[in-house]
Amino acid sequence: MSPDFHLGPVLPELILAVGALVLLMVGALRGERSTALVTELAIVVLGAAFLIDVGTSVHGTIVFEGAFLDDAFGRFMKGLALLGSLVTLVMSIGFLKQEGIDRFEYPVLILLSTLGMLMLISANSLIALYLGFELMSLALYVLAAFHRDNLRASEAGLKYFVLGALSSGMLLYGASLIYGYSGTVLFSGIATALQGNAHIGVVFGLVFLSAGLAFKMSTVPFHMWTPDVYEGAPTPVTAFFATAPKMAAVAITVRIIITAFPGILHEWQQIIIFISIASMALGSFAAIGQTNFKRLMAYSAIGHMGFALVGLAPGTEAGVYGVLIYLSIYLVMTLGTFAAIMMMRRGGVNIETTADLAGLGRTRPAMAFFLAMLMFSLAGIPPLAGFFAKFYVFQAAIQANLYALAVLGVLSSVVAAYYYLRIVKMMYFDEPTGVAFDKANPAVSFVLGAAGLAVLLFWVFPAPIVASAAAAARSLF
Repeated sequence: MSPDFHLGPVLPELILAVGALVLLMVGALRGERSTALVTELAIVVLGAAFLIDVGTSVHGTIVFEGAFLDDAFGRFMKGLALLGSLVTLVMSIGFLKQEGIDRFEYPVLILLSTLGMLMLISANSLIALYLGFELMSLALYVLAAFHRDNLRASEAGLKYFVLGALSSGMLLYGASLIYGYSGTVLFSGIATALQGNAHIGVVFGLVFLSAGLAFKMSTVPFHMWTPDVYEGAPTPVTAFFATAPKMAAVAITVRIIITAFPGILHEWQQIIIFISIASMALGSFAAIGQTNFKRLMAYSAIGHMGFALVGLAPGTEAGVYGVLIYLSIYLVMTLGTFAAIMMMRRGGVNIETTADLAGLGRTRPAMAFFLAMLMFSLAGIPPLAGFFAKFYVFQAAIQANLYALAVLGVLSSVVAAYYYLRIVKMMYFDEPTGVAFDKANPAVSFVLGAAGLAVLLFWVFPAPIVASAAAAARSLF
């Protein structure tokens, strides 16, 4: 077997692994003087991995004794995870320097966590799943508490670590039960061994496995860490938490459900429907009273993960296709919104309350316009991208006769629209509460503008995302 056969499918992962190790050595040898260099090189490494991921052909190769699968679905989701990591790292540069916490360890942790995400997305066995899950999580624990002198950040890191350790244990216990009853750790082998027979032990294993994955997706009932961690962590770290890890968590949930348990649809469908409805409801109602923008976005993320799972519930190709489009649009909307949050600074001090956006339409009209587009899109108002995201997942649910799920999803969208539109009302109809925000970092301003234009013009140029998502969904079936 030629070396290319082994190295080709794992080239993005190899680039990240080697890059992280080299940059760690550079940082250790040169000390704090190396921070800017290490960050710039980390951006180059992530960019190279992203270009290789989206630019090379896919052959559906299975390597490492079946543990690692390189297919169109994996490539699509890896592209989203890499894009989320790359953009958040670019936005971090000026912010961390202003806060006095720019350290060379930060970009290295981003690289290591992203490496774990890529391994998780391509996992084709329970062991590979757990290795990717832990590599991603361990770096995230440190990132949550990266601002060591900030009490809120330290508390956020501790909460995330304790609850994360619990979720890892539940995931591992569920995986061991599934292995015990199927006799194999490979997803395809599990599907063959079960042959549509849902033993009670397998169902229990699936419940525990789903619990571990639900924690990383921050869906109900394992969402409790999300608001505190989002609020306490530095804003670029929060933007990272809200984007890239969610891509990996949803990707492996879709992969394991579709490839390992296709014969017991009734059993896992109940779990997914419950998580989806509970997440949509909590995300819609709990965010109404929030005044902190980051905390509001935490509940928004819980709700949006619930909407994404509406597409997974039918277990069909159309449903997975809807999930992929939803995640692509969610990634862009979330990155743009957090770019706007990073631009909320007065006198060098970060401001996070939504009330401080009052009168933004007059003081910073361009920022207000793009943020308004993102809020309308998050609310699902046509013809913006967020509307099409919800349309595809609801359509898949209706085609599978899951009418109640689709109706509850639409009702949740209506409730959630209140707190998004309230922000638009503050920006354009309320009087300014203070002086204008400080001049923004050009990179952050660019991300906000690009995200705003992307959601505004999605209906004009949907073809690239739609075609890629269709091919990715087809590769799973």
